[in-house]
Amino acid sequence: MPKGKLLLIGGHEDKGNEIAGENLKIQSKKEKQSHFEILGSLISKIPRANHSIEVIAAASSISKEMEELYVASYKQEGFTKVGIIHLNEVEDASNQGLIKRIEGAHAVFFTGGDQSKLVSLLANTKLIHAIRNKYHSDKNFIVGGTSAGAMAMPEIIIAGGILREALYHDDIKIATGLNLITEIIVDTHFIKRGRFARLAHAVALNSTCLGIGLEENTALLISEGNIAECLGTGMVIIMDGSELGLTNIESAVDTIPIIMENMKFSILAEGTRYSICERKIQV
Repeated sequence: MPKGKLLLIGGHEDKGNEIAGENLKIQSKKEKQSHFEILGSLISKIPRANHSIEVIAAASSISKEMEELYVASYKQEGFTKVGIIHLNEVEDASNQGLIKRIEGAHAVFFTGGDQSKLVSLLANTKLIHAIRNKYHSDKNFIVGGTSAGAMAMPEIIIAGGILREALYHDDIKIATGLNLITEIIVDTHFIKRGRFARLAHAVALNSTCLGIGLEENTALLISEGNIAECLGTGMVIIMDGSELGLTNIESAVDTIPIIMENMKFSILAEGTRYSICERKIQV
């Protein structure tokens, strides 16, 4: 059982980068928290003189202005050292200097972008092994990620998908992820981009996994690989396909739409705790 924590963040609305036809108007009754604030509040509870974080920008290219935003924002939230790691080639993830930086860090954060790109640059590298080893051995270590950075963390990931009026067998692409946690599949921007059916499709194909649907400005903090706590202003949807009934998920081809029954759902809000192993809300 891992000793550290995973922080899966559903992303944050970017009005300058909305996807045409894939966004709903969402209103919040509470003041939204940035992922800087969420991670800062967690790390501040760990008693030590200094806190350091390494931001891994492998899922997308980030501008100099965005780098400066990450550094300034994390320092404002209490991190005394903020490093930016750019991975452009697989070979970069074998750099011994970068591995030492991970070994000395108190937190690692994956930016958003393209989860497949992130996995292609990190999977089976010395750098991800260093992150995984520290996550398993250090109770005060936090691995965080937003959007694609959160989606890439499990063993099985959604690598892409098409939203239609019905589900068809070739509408989703499943791939192997960074394997920091098993038995869950994560999707982000969940309500905003209408990804309910996409995650249900992924869970029906992998019924031993729970589906985790994260809305923007919302996070799930997973401790010891099991207890998941909802943070932020939105909701987390948990999909459980372990008792899936009638479905044609394996036989539907071409233009035959997929059906399924008895997919179970749980809705988590701020402060709700959920046991992944027991598959139920903790009260």
